[in-house]
Amino acid sequence: MTLRTLLLGCLLSLLAGCSSLFPRETLQGQGDAALWKVHKQQVGVIDAWQISGKVGIRVAQPGESGSGTLFWLQRQDYYDIRLAGPLGRGATRLTGRPGAMTLEVAGQGRYEAESPEAMLEENLGWSLPVSHLLWWVRGLPAPDSRSRLELDGDSRLARLQQDGWQVEYLRYAEHQGHWLPERIKLHGEGIEVTLVIKDWQPRQLGQ
Repeated sequence: MTLRTLLLGCLLSLLAGCSSLFPRETLQGQGDAALWKVHKQQVGVIDAWQISGKVGIRVAQPGESGSGTLFWLQRQDYYDIRLAGPLGRGATRLTGRPGAMTLEVAGQGRYEAESPEAMLEENLGWSLPVSHLLWWVRGLPAPDSRSRLELDGDSRLARLQQDGWQVEYLRYAEHQGHWLPERIKLHGEGIEVTLVIKDWQPRQLGQ
């Protein structure tokens, strides 16, 4: 073993040790950390679902707030999210997978981009963390950034702070053996989103 290889191995071990000292999740609240870990593993295997319900959006700009119906089809990394109703924009559909998204707005046209966040911001004026919503809707923090979690008495998420957003979980229900959120409030800079899920159909397609 060369000296360079030995030094590189020591450096990697040191970095791994440092990362364990700074976990991505900071837990608080009345829940049990071990039970939360079990719940997270059980819900984390859900990689497909069909959701229908309602969404309400309140933004700082006058005339941009509204509510409507929500339909969300997820198949692993592919999603099809549809909004309809008096949202001030007509029917809106967002489809895609990482790196390739399409936005269709009734009466306005079809747009393509690599980032769903940038596309919604540019075309609708909504700053929504779509990539994080794939995790938040299941009651999980997104794994790629640090988060502060508050657990409820059942060791599920009650509140989440991540990347400038605050997420409140107001109601859960059991669906096919999984406890999943049915009412969620998201607060970001200048925007508030309320999701009310009336029908959850979770599935596991594969690892």
